[in-house]
Amino acid sequence: MEIKKIGVIGAGQMGAGIAQVCAAIGKVVTLCDIKEEFVDNGIVTIKKNLERSVSKERISQHVMDETLSRISTSLLTTDLKNSDIVIEAIIEDVDIKKALFSDLGNICDPTTILASNTSSIPIGILAEASGRPSKVVGMHFMNPVPVMKLVEVIRATGTSDDTFDMTFKLAEDLHKVPVLVNDFPGFVSNRILLPMLNEAMFCVMEGVAEPEAIDTVMKLGMSHPMGPLTLADFIGLDTCLAIMEVLHKDLNDDKYRPCPLLEEMVKGGKLGKKSGEGFYKY
Repeated sequence: MEIKKIGVIGAGQMGAGIAQVCAAIGKVVTLCDIKEEFVDNGIVTIKKNLERSVSKERISQHVMDETLSRISTSLLTTDLKNSDIVIEAIIEDVDIKKALFSDLGNICDPTTILASNTSSIPIGILAEASGRPSKVVGMHFMNPVPVMKLVEVIRATGTSDDTFDMTFKLAEDLHKVPVLVNDFPGFVSNRILLPMLNEAMFCVMEGVAEPEAIDTVMKLGMSHPMGPLTLADFIGLDTCLAIMEVLHKDLNDDKYRPCPLLEEMVKGGKLGKKSGEGFYKY
């Protein structure tokens, strides 16, 4: 079966990016969220991304118009029932995701693949909630989706060969580089990345150095393109905290304990770039 119709749930930065890259290769996309303002903002994000590409002469105005014409919006998950694949990109909350996958398992055609863009939650938990574990897979894109090449394709215990193979091929068709990852909390990317970001936060909390100094050390000393605290601000400190909490709970190891400063900042509404302030002001 060829994937032609794609549903994307969650119109935030990740969901909008996923919808954009899918539409750009000719797929028919329905972008779904719980409020009209959310899907409207998602379309605005996609337009801005495409307009930037037109201005830099990476694509033509015609290609931009064609891409946008393939994306429709909805507030109803029932509108996704005939999709070939539904990609979830909502808040990193296991109970909310489980409820969604349970609904999708009942709503969608039996042949529909249910994929999650979760940053850390084991796919097996969502697969069980869906009632159709053979059709559930992880499809973890990197941010920003239109730019970053990597996609972790996470295979849970019950994921069928057909489900995995079709998802892997879709990632290739999107001009990404898919990598097979087995189903563990945090997968590969965030199991390695988030503890590093968390340790940088401990350095701030303990007075080892200021954020600018820490970021400079990692950029100039370790050749990182972006410092860990800047990166944390761009990811969203609430998302960083959610991932660390999953790692800490599911791996049962205190080396994944979230930094108290991170918890304090999130509690105080300092979420990084999206709130205007994190380790830096925006």
